[in-house]
Amino acid sequence: MKLPVLRSVIFFLMALLAVGCANIVPPSGGNKDTKPPKLLGISPTDSQLNNRVSKIEMSFNEYIELNNPSAEVQISPLLTMPMSVTAVGKKVTIRLTDSLLQPNTTYRISTNNAIKDMHEGNPFPRYTYTFSTGPYFDSLNLDGIVYDAASGMPDTGTFILLYDAKLSDSVVVKQKPSYVTKVTDGGKFSFKGLPYKRFHIYALHDANGNLVYDGKGEMIGFIDSTVAPVSEVVSSIVLKSFKEEIIDTNVLKKDKAERQIADKKLRTGEKQVVQYGLEIDTSNINKRTADVTKPLKVIFIKYPDTIKKNKIFVMRDSAGVDVEVPFTIRHDTLKKENLLIDIPWKEDATYTVRFMKAFAKDSAGNDAMPSKYTFRTKYDEDYGVLDIRLPEKYKDRKYLLLINNGDDTIYFKPITDTVVKMRKISPANYSMRIIVDENKNGKWDTGDLFEKHQPENVIPYKEGIPMKAGWDMTIDFEPRQKPKPRTEASPEKRDKPPVK
Repeated sequence: MKLPVLRSVIFFLMALLAVGCANIVPPSGGNKDTKPPKLLGISPTDSQLNNRVSKIEMSFNEYIELNNPSAEVQISPLLTMPMSVTAVGKKVTIRLTDSLLQPNTTYRISTNNAIKDMHEGNPFPRYTYTFSTGPYFDSLNLDGIVYDAASGMPDTGTFILLYDAKLSDSVVVKQKPSYVTKVTDGGKFSFKGLPYKRFHIYALHDANGNLVYDGKGEMIGFIDSTVAPVSEVVSSIVLKSFKEEIIDTNVLKKDKAERQIADKKLRTGEKQVVQYGLEIDTSNINKRTADVTKPLKVIFIKYPDTIKKNKIFVMRDSAGVDVEVPFTIRHDTLKKENLLIDIPWKEDATYTVRFMKAFAKDSAGNDAMPSKYTFRTKYDEDYGVLDIRLPEKYKDRKYLLLINNGDDTIYFKPITDTVVKMRKISPANYSMRIIVDENKNGKWDTGDLFEKHQPENVIPYKEGIPMKAGWDMTIDFEPRQKPKPRTEASPEKRDKPPVK
């Protein structure tokens, strides 16, 4: 090739390269993948008869990872040995010991929320794989709903357990159930493919994942009779989950140990300081923080064995002069270590509370150190007004109206009128419910599993109550029925005298 021609070819290639390089741009991120993994195939195929399945392989269209498979992947009826669930690449494998399978039994394996894609975490929808070790499928159903007994709202965090009715009704504290399912977001549950037999049924908040009711810290729900699955659901089963009143002996032992340590320190002369503080914000006296509808709360780390009222002083600023204010003291009934100071508050006023040295002592003789707190009370415009209209049927002292702000109770009284007027409501989100106090002891009573006592009924107000400063709200506990439009009679009918 001649030199000029060669130079032209080289120049042409360099130009093409330069143009290509000039057009290079970084790749865009693109739209985020929000699609769940797609199941491409399953082996052996679903709905097998006369098959003692030992391994199930699920193939997907993308890479898969598992989310708590030991809890999320469930088999009903349960096996005495857990299944093995693994994910490699785009495949999920479930292995089970086929020698544990019962003859002529329908098994259902539910994946629940165990499977998701690796990159975006999109969950694979709940999938149920069914097979039978016999020549037919069990096809009966059992449906229902679970309510949190204390709130009256649907309980979304519970398992439903079924035990053979031939077993003792105390079996729930001894062994795992035959069948188990999780409730949905609305507190509803459904068993499908059940055999024709009766069952004990329980709702369980399983704190440690052993599917056995351990009592302490767990919630339980039951009904007084056994249940039988049906081919078509006529009426749903209703369960109410509750915590039993159980004395925690570990807490009692801990309290005893702390008292022994305190007594030992007292004998050896070792001293500590009683720690305390106010519940309100005292960082800025121009900020109105003290609620005039509540007593002043003093929070102690440990229970103060002795309180000396003559070493507590409450002062109010009146035109630049501190005026001493009378008060009373009492222990908080909910947390006995805390002290409540009842003060006749004035709105938008500055108060100073002084605690002198040794105003409080614990059982070991340790003293509280002196301190001073200054703060300002709230004003009328810092609160809202709430009127609650109640149906006439609840106007009875056995019905108790309860209004909460989180864990704090702001109203709890028998219903004696169809309108409850509340003034000076602090801005917050409130919940409301009516307790059916059947034994009229003035409180809500929980249930007892072995005494067969159901918890008292609770009727919830299903909406939240968002209260803001300066708001004036009126709420109907139950929706008021709109009056039906009256049909106007024809002139002929209006003019006719009534028939006698």
